[in-house]
Amino acid sequence: MIETTRLILRIWRESDLEPWAALNADPEVMRHFPAMLTRIEADAMAARNRDYIDQHGFGLWAVERREDGAFLGFTGLMTLRDSNPLAPGVEAGWRFARQAWGQGYATEAARAAMDDGFARLGLKQIVAFTAVPNLPSQAVMGRLGMIRRTDLDFDHPMVPEGSILRRHLVWSQDAP
Repeated sequence: MIETTRLILRIWRESDLEPWAALNADPEVMRHFPAMLTRIEADAMAARNRDYIDQHGFGLWAVERREDGAFLGFTGLMTLRDSNPLAPGVEAGWRFARQAWGQGYATEAARAAMDDGFARLGLKQIVAFTAVPNLPSQAVMGRLGMIRRTDLDFDHPMVPEGSILRRHLVWSQDAP
């Protein structure tokens, strides 16, 4: 668990599954992903996130607002898959419900997860990447102080050729 002034990054709970499924079925939230997730796919992703945290001590945490306990989305760190052109390494990621947008939650949560990665896990570098049209995530990367890495941009192997979402832009931050 990681805490900030306004947020708690924690292990996934059964009560997260319904709002998580709704978030992944929202076309606006998912507009920068190849497809929305079905309830079964969203539940499976939450289970994988929980299991990853159990196995590795870090991962994509459920994000809860301290003030009222509301589930807002996820943020955290994940080891890059071997199929990712940036592998080996660790990426920062986030996805928040629309009602949580524009309040600085993604930046606050990602900063806490990255600080934990550098301090507790001893990571030397963390990367983040997103599809070219995803300007909100690019703005979060900038607010995090990450450095734009045009030399690392890539075509995502999980996104079909011809898709506007295939080209991904990369940012990185080295350990302080």
